[in-house]
Amino acid sequence: MTTVVLSLAPHVEDRLLPQLLEEGHVVAARPAGAEEAAAALDRIEADALLVSASARHCDANLLRTAAARGVSVVVLASGPTEEEYATALGVADPLPADAELLEVLGRLERRAPVVAEERAPRPAAPGRGRITAVWGPAGAPGRTTTAIALAAELAATGLRVALVDADTVGAAVAPALGLFDEAPGLAAACRLAAAGALTSGELDRVAQQHRGSNGAFSVLTGIGRPSRWPELSTDRMTKVLEACREWADHTVVDTGFNLETDEEIVSDLFAPRRNAATIAAVRAADTVVAVGAGDPVGLARFVRAYGDLLELIDTPSVRVVVSKVRASAVGIGPAGQIRASLLRFGGIGDVTLVPSDPGACDAALLTARSLPDAAPRSPATAALRRFTLDHLAERPPAQPRRRPARLGRRQPA
Repeated sequence: MTTVVLSLAPHVEDRLLPQLLEEGHVVAARPAGAEEAAAALDRIEADALLVSASARHCDANLLRTAAARGVSVVVLASGPTEEEYATALGVADPLPADAELLEVLGRLERRAPVVAEERAPRPAAPGRGRITAVWGPAGAPGRTTTAIALAAELAATGLRVALVDADTVGAAVAPALGLFDEAPGLAAACRLAAAGALTSGELDRVAQQHRGSNGAFSVLTGIGRPSRWPELSTDRMTKVLEACREWADHTVVDTGFNLETDEEIVSDLFAPRRNAATIAAVRAADTVVAVGAGDPVGLARFVRAYGDLLELIDTPSVRVVVSKVRASAVGIGPAGQIRASLLRFGGIGDVTLVPSDPGACDAALLTARSLPDAAPRSPATAALRRFTLDHLAERPPAQPRRRPARLGRRQPA
């Protein structure tokens, strides 16, 4: 019998925890992150520590604490990004996150790796795609409009772009773009991932293409009925997004608003999570675009939920966008008032403001196009284009401008 402390990603813990208990091992603690795990090792006589190779669940201090206490460590990595993170911490041979329990237990005879110095994780390998999750609180702050616009702007730079609708409450990408979604693409991708058959070719098959005036992008449409949310489990979503990194240069994920994990308390320990797709997306993302509405109610909702977001994700790689900014809802000088409010109540200093342009948004819905295609000269489009180029994509090389010929004027002799 082994006394084990777990610091695992939810989808890994859900798989291993019941197996450990069935084999008669004692799970002494299941801390929420690396700092809590280190504290648990200080007060618990543990034999082993199982950790996921992510900044949230494992860091150099935790490995040093385990080594000092003589606790065996098994590091589990989901994909190349986590493998590189483990290597950066001095773990030479992390196990795959889907390793069998027998293989995991076989590693327990090894002691924790001694970390001589804390090293920053290396960046993702060149050629692997990036993931941007678009999240926002309840109240329709403009998540879907923003996600579609960002996908269109990224596609206009020449990248291969995918747009994933992971909103399990009100999926809206397909109707917004006029796509036929009798068979939701994301649900199909999740089923393939569960069967171990998800490849770039299969993603091409289940995705639909949206062709804009400046570029096309692939779309994995969302579930048509909220009751289908169990199909989008944490493990399936994580595998789909990892496959998207190889399939596309940049994947934009439109998420739901709810970040609650109350199911872990009020229901069976191994029951599906209602908000699994949203939580998996924001945790897997390289950048989270947090969208709030530019009115008193929308800002209040955003500030309350923003803290929950920062507690959930591994790194604070969050870019804040406030949409629908207008003086009629905030007063004179809306930009200054919104910035001051977010800084005072949320500690948010870096904000991108998107002016309200309901006519342009209506035109996009009417014609089933992205905002940049429907209203390329809209101030809202201009703000989102600047945001995309500054924070999500490399700027294209500047093109020399040609001066228009001036007719009817003679140069002085």
